[in-house]
Amino acid sequence: MKAIIRDRYGSVEVLRLAETGKPVAREGEVLVRVHAAGVDQGVWHLMTGTPYAVRLAGFGIRAPKNPLLGYDVAGRVEAIGPRVTEFRPGQEVFGTCRGSFAEYAVAPLDRLLPKSDNVSFEQAASVPISGFAALQAVRHGGVRPGQRVLIIGAGGGVGTFAVQIAKAVGAEVTGVSSASKTELVRSIGADHVIDYTREDFADGPNRYDVILDIAGNRPLSELRRALTPRGTLMIVGAEDAGNWLGIRRQLRAAALSPFVRQKLGFFISKERREDLEELRKLLEAGTIRPVVDRTFPLDEVPAAIRYLREGRARGKVVIAI
Repeated sequence: MKAIIRDRYGSVEVLRLAETGKPVAREGEVLVRVHAAGVDQGVWHLMTGTPYAVRLAGFGIRAPKNPLLGYDVAGRVEAIGPRVTEFRPGQEVFGTCRGSFAEYAVAPLDRLLPKSDNVSFEQAASVPISGFAALQAVRHGGVRPGQRVLIIGAGGGVGTFAVQIAKAVGAEVTGVSSASKTELVRSIGADHVIDYTREDFADGPNRYDVILDIAGNRPLSELRRALTPRGTLMIVGAEDAGNWLGIRRQLRAAALSPFVRQKLGFFISKERREDLEELRKLLEAGTIRPVVDRTFPLDEVPAAIRYLREGRARGKVVIAI
């Protein structure tokens, strides 16, 4: 099969399209003919091997153990391994795997679900990893009906899902984005939109019960100024901050939180089957609508990652195979 592979850590120059062996579904696994694969910031971290904590987490110290890249996947079941009864060949599925930038990928049984009929393969592939982060951000932030919620990075892959999920909970949502994404953020349900190039939310008159900082780099002091006296700040995921952990602000927030009335925290999202099921329900009900900015063919994965890292993507970037 054709796949994007690499044998060392580095920038997009280490990636190449090559012929490699077609994987085989073992017990408890499903072989998927990939039709689409989502691109997220985690792909870049695994490609570069930074922060170094990624390598220590089992992905390979000096070089990647798995030459393939890609987490989000949507496609059709090609074959099933022994003891798999939940799926059948030809069935449309979506979920996560290890190596979706390829014509075929193997996924554990508990990482897949039937694809919703009301979304395309490209839309379905945009959901899992970013959807997990958004759903868990709203949950960790304790978002409740009627609360005023500020979402920084509202026009990106995670942010577009977070806006819609917070609205579904019943919150009053303000999205922060660049000028090129404000109309998009408004179109997916945000009650208010702030163009950060023209307005500083920290210096404004409004205070928020919950701030979800998905793509920000603002100092904690400024974020706290925008919170209510007992508000909650939740920093989502890691950042490009240092070679080792990538979570400088996160650690500072966790250290400060016990000494102030505001709740300051962070989390790293996890792949959970129950959350994938929740996302599927939201898709089927039309509560969340995937926003796909651009699709790239398999041989242009480097260009897709570069486009994502430039911060121009309005929603998700997807590889169509």
